[in-house]
Amino acid sequence: MNEYQKRFVALLKTIFELDKSDLDFGIYRIINIRQREIVDYFENRLPKKIQEILAPFANEKTDEIKQKLAKIESDVESMGMTIDALQDNTPKKQEYIALQKQLSQGSDMSALESDVYSALYSFFNRYYDEGDFISKRRYKEGVYAIPYEGEEVKLYWANQDQYYIKTAENFKDYSFVTKEGINVHFRLVDATIEQNNNKETDDSKRVFMLYTENDERPELKTFEWNAESKELIIRFIFDIPADKKKSYVDDNYAKIREYIIGVPELMMPLMYQISTDPKKPITLIQKHLNGYVAKNTFDYFIHKDLGGFLTRELDFFIKNEVMHLDDLDTDDEVRAESYLAKVRAVKRIGKEIITFLAQIENFQRKLWLKKKFVVETNWCITLDHIDKSFYPEIITNKTQIQEWIDMYAIDEIKGDLNTTAFTNPPSIEFLKENQFLIVDTKNFPTIFRDRLIASIDNIDENTNGLMINGDNIQAISLLQKKYNGKIDCIHIDPPYNTDTSGFLYKNNFKHSSWISMMDNRINSSIPLMAVDSTFICHIDENEYENLWNLFNNTPLYNLGTCIWDKRNPMTGGSGIAIQHEYFTFFSRDNITISINGDNAQSMLAKVEELRLKYGSITDELKAEFNNWINSNPELSGGDKAYRNISDDWRLYQSVSLRAPEYRTDPKFHIPLIHPQTGRPCPVPPNGFSRTPETLKEMQDRGDIIFGADESTQPRYKMYLSHGTKKQLTSIISDAVKGTSDLKKMNLTFPYCHSLSFYDSILSSALSHDRSIVLDYFGGSGTTAHTIINDNRSRQHSHRYIMIEMGKHFDNIMIKRVKKAVYASDWKDGKPLNTSTGIPQIMKYMRLESYEDALSNITLEEKDSFFGSNLGDEYLIGYMLDMEAKGSLLNLDAFIAPFEYNMKITEKNECKERQVDVVETFNYLIGLSVHCQSAISYFSTKEAKDPSYEGAVDLLKDQNGVYGFRQIEGTLPDGRRALVIWRNINNDNILASNAALDAYFLKYRINPADREFDVIYINGDNNLENLRLDDEQWKVVRTETEFNKRMWEE
Repeated sequence: MNEYQKRFVALLKTIFELDKSDLDFGIYRIINIRQREIVDYFENRLPKKIQEILAPFANEKTDEIKQKLAKIESDVESMGMTIDALQDNTPKKQEYIALQKQLSQGSDMSALESDVYSALYSFFNRYYDEGDFISKRRYKEGVYAIPYEGEEVKLYWANQDQYYIKTAENFKDYSFVTKEGINVHFRLVDATIEQNNNKETDDSKRVFMLYTENDERPELKTFEWNAESKELIIRFIFDIPADKKKSYVDDNYAKIREYIIGVPELMMPLMYQISTDPKKPITLIQKHLNGYVAKNTFDYFIHKDLGGFLTRELDFFIKNEVMHLDDLDTDDEVRAESYLAKVRAVKRIGKEIITFLAQIENFQRKLWLKKKFVVETNWCITLDHIDKSFYPEIITNKTQIQEWIDMYAIDEIKGDLNTTAFTNPPSIEFLKENQFLIVDTKNFPTIFRDRLIASIDNIDENTNGLMINGDNIQAISLLQKKYNGKIDCIHIDPPYNTDTSGFLYKNNFKHSSWISMMDNRINSSIPLMAVDSTFICHIDENEYENLWNLFNNTPLYNLGTCIWDKRNPMTGGSGIAIQHEYFTFFSRDNITISINGDNAQSMLAKVEELRLKYGSITDELKAEFNNWINSNPELSGGDKAYRNISDDWRLYQSVSLRAPEYRTDPKFHIPLIHPQTGRPCPVPPNGFSRTPETLKEMQDRGDIIFGADESTQPRYKMYLSHGTKKQLTSIISDAVKGTSDLKKMNLTFPYCHSLSFYDSILSSALSHDRSIVLDYFGGSGTTAHTIINDNRSRQHSHRYIMIEMGKHFDNIMIKRVKKAVYASDWKDGKPLNTSTGIPQIMKYMRLESYEDALSNITLEEKDSFFGSNLGDEYLIGYMLDMEAKGSLLNLDAFIAPFEYNMKITEKNECKERQVDVVETFNYLIGLSVHCQSAISYFSTKEAKDPSYEGAVDLLKDQNGVYGFRQIEGTLPDGRRALVIWRNINNDNILASNAALDAYFLKYRINPADREFDVIYINGDNNLENLRLDDEQWKVVRTETEFNKRMWEE
């Protein structure tokens, strides 16, 4: 193996991540299962293929030819002769001439191989960058080409052809537990300023470095060991190093090792060797350290079409950098053929490697785009929605009662003549008097949850909020079927791509990483938007231009950008002190953005108060009203214009009748006649804005304002009403800090917007009384809180969908919603007025992650047919799809759908747990649920009046082997659907189907229950045999539909 071959094979091992054999998660684990076979392919089988392509056009090695020539010369000299003296027809002379010709005209196999390896290395090395292939379309050295199709303006970025897949789930806190019970935490210290004043440049790279203790943050230590709790904390920073030549991977481990050796309790648990390969020793702490770094510095993207991209680039590379026309312009056919052989080898081997890479990338792409399972479903429901029959179970649940004490301070309710005091456990009467207490079904057994939900009719229609814990793009994908075209407002506040935002970007690709992340999510969510919906997005100056260009690449209308004046300039830095941010408005239609005139409500209420006080419109009444308007700081100048009160007690302002532009039609210049003097009044300079007919109608209604005589130009009355809205202006000022809203609830979050600010924004987008708002960067839950407040104060029925993947989903968001529902005002974490609660049903779910999907992949041993007959073709093209097929979606496990288990990572620990197949299927088919049952178990007996041989009757039996659960609802196309889930006895499918028939016949006793268009059932069945002549429903096997919907893009 020459140096060129060694270099190329080393590159392949890096590209295929074979140098990370100690990592046992994600795609690394999958590749490592076949590591030996892949290495053999690179080191042995691939070189043989290159030699086979080159062999017909290459001579033996130069040294061997020269040795043969020297041997002939030596033999001739031993006979006392020279080569030149030999006759041309002698065998020795002819052999010598042939060898000389071969030496001069032929090509050395070793040289040809080196050229091929060098070209392949050059090609693949230019696109690979730390676990990702970057779509740099090379034109020539230092110059790149972008796809341009004649657009006026073209937006392009380095990662445009890729999905951004990195998440911050494990970035800040990575934990593992040793078998001795020692908890080890790797924690990232937030960098509020650039460390050591190291500014990021195009060629700079951030690395993980151990945190250096300093006087500014004395409470933070690099290492913290608590022997009592058996907990070790190791702190890092992720930043640009001062010494860019230093190996911080080795330096980090050396310092950690030194610390651990100094703590006897840690030495054995963390420093023991876990490698089975003596040539590659690795300790437990080293393995986890490598995993932590790899999880956060590699694999930021999945290419959308890596095979197509690299194939096109390879063709371009060969034409421009391998194949030169001058080398073909020769009379030496042998040399030309050997040259073409080299080109052919580069293309064939290059395409083979591309096929292998595309297999792995497409496999990851398939898993990324796969609809993810709902891992867990729970509900938060106020007591007013819960039937009183559940109350005895609720008051005996200590976990729920303690949550109410911690969250609502109900233990401080003392009671009086009109209210019941709190006792522990509380009385049923106490629950009846505190109807806005929220029951969280996570605190109860699954059977309680299912019975509770089964007791509520039209559950989806009555649900106020949906909160999803998972990657937002995966959640958006799962929502597509159910909410397509139904979202009235998408409102997001994404990470701003600043040093403190927490956004993870690939080194040297800060902006393009952010653009890819946003582009993927924006375009995925647009199909959810209703026709008149609004898309609102917050941003600051760092990415405003990129965001604006991204939206302008979509089919949405640009409705404008608002500037949020925070009234708090950020001084102390260079340049201008920034005190503003932006929020953009886009829509599917070219609509007007208007906001609620809340001040209108208070002004109209004041007029009503004065009417009751004075009874008639008097000078005193007008004076009091004017004083109230002038002294009210909440009223804008536009609001104060409505200071006139009409005879019928309506507020109005005087507005000009002048047309905005000059009217050429003479009818717009006909003067109005003064009602008192009978003389014509002045016509506005541009003419009237209304036709004569409309003006007459307005005059008849008393809506035209005339002066004392005809010398005054008439105006008209613009009335104020409860529904009055005003068009949103491009600047909003709000200096309220959102953290103050949370502080009142005793919740903390680094940064969030204020409720008053969000209310101003969202009121412009909620054009219906029952709008749906989607926020897929949920953060602390401000959007949900704003919607809850709006429904409370304005009697609306808006609904919210919140998506958030961080740990603050539980720590902040859900707690905030629970508190916002219970009371409108809080102080020091306690409610001020419990009578301000609002009825609520909120569902929250957790989704399988992309990492979970990878963790559940198992590769089966390949069939001997594939191994022997397909060989390398199988390895490079089909291995992953063929061998992982059964673990991508285990349809065989649908015989027991209530016990479908998967490996799910929670708090950095991968555990096998049950997932919610039923809820997942509801979203896959887009089912709007009307009602659903809890699981009912039955045993069977021979039917009393059998309709066929083997028919059975069902007996309710909690220990029975036949479990059933049904869901009724409506599909997106309007068809009514019934979904029946059941346990199936695979050893006796006839008995299982007999039980299904009995269940169905019993279930449809009520004729109304037979009005379905489609019935979904898991497992083979004969249910259609029970269809009556007047029924049109059809049966669809659940596994078939599940598999189809899970993979559709």
